[in-house]
Amino acid sequence: MQLQAILFDLDDTLLGNGMDAFIPRYFALLGEYAERYMPRDKFLQELMICTQAMIDHGDTAVSNRDAFWQAFQQRTGLDPVEMEAFFESFYRDQFPTLADVSAQRPCARELVQFCFAQGLKVVIATNPMFPRIAIEERLRWAGLPITDFPFDLVTTYENMHATKPHPAYYQEILDIIQVPAPAALMIGDDWENDIEPAAAVGLNTFWLASVASEPPDKTLISGAGSLAQFYDWLVGNRSPEAAPFRGS
Repeated sequence: MQLQAILFDLDDTLLGNGMDAFIPRYFALLGEYAERYMPRDKFLQELMICTQAMIDHGDTAVSNRDAFWQAFQQRTGLDPVEMEAFFESFYRDQFPTLADVSAQRPCARELVQFCFAQGLKVVIATNPMFPRIAIEERLRWAGLPITDFPFDLVTTYENMHATKPHPAYYQEILDIIQVPAPAALMIGDDWENDIEPAAAVGLNTFWLASVASEPPDKTLISGAGSLAQFYDWLVGNRSPEAAPFRGS
């Protein structure tokens, strides 16, 4: 089936953003910012618990945003309306200072431009656990601001009702963009979050992996390799079934 849509993971796919460096800086900054409401360690503990509740909630009638704030209110007694506005200020004013932890990926911008030029639908399929303001900021870090690219969908905690690694997350994307699974392809670096659940709903997949890495299950992927190798394949062939498996 002719390819109609590409779903791009963001962290360590279109954006170099190693979690080992990013998460400690992010938590330190956010914990300090939240100290007016509760001690830093207590806040970060509640943040992790409520984030897990958002991941686990399993009710596709409830947005990730609502699942998070329902859990947060129940556990802390704080007003979600006040807190959401408070944290929107954080993402607007403080979060951009973390840009130096990330790095733009060579050919990422050219790859996305090519997808649009080919008439493909383009989805930023990043794990929707952040508000839109934060994800838009990270797209700027990647050199892919929404002011430059009319993405068909950017998944955020406001507009999605499941997270990775649940297959329901990928099915919701397909439903929104109205593309059948065999005509779409997910590209990402994380096997458990990006490849397995996307393949479970019938998406084609391309695994970003180092040369030394072997896929746990070759039958789940159309191809594997670097972002540049994926770009080369896409330029040369628009049929997902023809994607090369590295080393085959």
